[in-house]
Parts: sequence; C-alpha cells; structure tokens
Amino acid sequence: MARLKAEAPVLHANASVVNSELGGFTEVGEGSRLLNSELGDYSYCERFCDIANTTIGKFSNIASFVRVGATDHPLATASLHHFLYRSSDYWDDADNDAEFFEHRASRRASIGHDTWIGHGAMIKPEVTVGHGAVVAAGAIVTKNVGPYEIVAGTPATVLRLRQPRDIAERIIDLAWWDWDHARLRETLEDFRSLPAAAFLEKYEGA
Repeated sequence: MARLKAEAPVLHANASVVNSELGGFTEVGEGSRLLNSELGDYSYCERFCDIANTTIGKFSNIASFVRVGATDHPLATASLHHFLYRSSDYWDDADNDAEFFEHRASRRASIGHDTWIGHGAMIKPEVTVGHGAVVAAGAIVTKNVGPYEIVAGTPATVLRLRQPRDIAERIIDLAWWDWDHARLRETLEDFRSLPAAAFLEKYEGA
C-alpha cells in the first residue's frame, strides 16, 4: 500500500502547519514548521525545518534543519528587539505592530520544481531558487539561484551546472512535473534508467 496519497499530506510528530497550503503526496517532517507557505505536489521537508512566507514548487526535496524565509529584525530603528513589534507581550495597553508583520509576510521566498535543498541550508527572504537547482548543505543563499545551478558556501556561489543550459531549458519546456500520477508511474523506469538527454529525446513532443 502506497504511504503517500493525493488526498492528504503526511504530517509527522510535532509538525506545525499554519496558514499554509499542501499539495498531493506531500510530507512534513518531525518538528518542522510551515508558516504562510505553499508546498507543491510531491514535495517534502525532512525533520526540524523552519519555512516561512515561501512558495515551494513540485518535487522539491528539502533536507533536515533547513530554514527558508528567515524573518528579519528592524535595523534602522533605535532597537531591533521584539518589544517594538510584539508589544502586547510586554504591555497590556500596547498593540502589536501589524504593519511590520504584514511587511515581513510580503517578503516571500520562492523555490522551483525538482529542487534539492541540502541539510542545514538557509534561504533568505525574497530569494528565488530556480527549477532544478541544488543548494548544498550548510549554504546561506542571499541571492537568486538560476535554474539547474548547484550552489554552495556562505554566501552561496555557483559551483557548476546540474545540467547543461540547453538540456535544462528543454527539461523546463517539457515540464514533466505537471504530468499526472498515472503517467509518472508509466514512465518510472525511464526516469530511473535514461540520462536526461535520452529522456528528452523520447518524450519531447510525445
């Protein structure tokens, strides 16, 4: 019996999903938090991830202890402490700063289809990780990552391409991540055995 289903995500112990949308065949690991985010079909995050204000495409592979959309403190004011915006935690007659929270939520990160985010990586707000890209373990991503680029380091820089640019563009045009569940099953052996170029030759225009 298949463990993952289209109808309902798998949420492991102490996972927290708040104001977020989860697609079919998705999984949220133990102790992970999703806040104001979207997790596309077939995507998953492993244990103890913290993901906020993020749009995640389909088939994204997110390893444990990843943080995406890490929230910021105000830097231009006299203090950067919580009491500026979580004011009701400190005084009965003070309101929280709704405008600050609205601005924070608007600074969305974006992770494309068929991506791999390595253990302990951090992706900052307003950063886009393109389709097919790989973020190495421990990387801190402060700038956009192009499709099918592999990045590593602090701050992250490009190591190499996962696929040559012409192959990457053809995969994006094929958009196999939009195939239905039945077609994915029918083509499973080719996904497993064929190099990307051969896979494209077989299925482009099919």
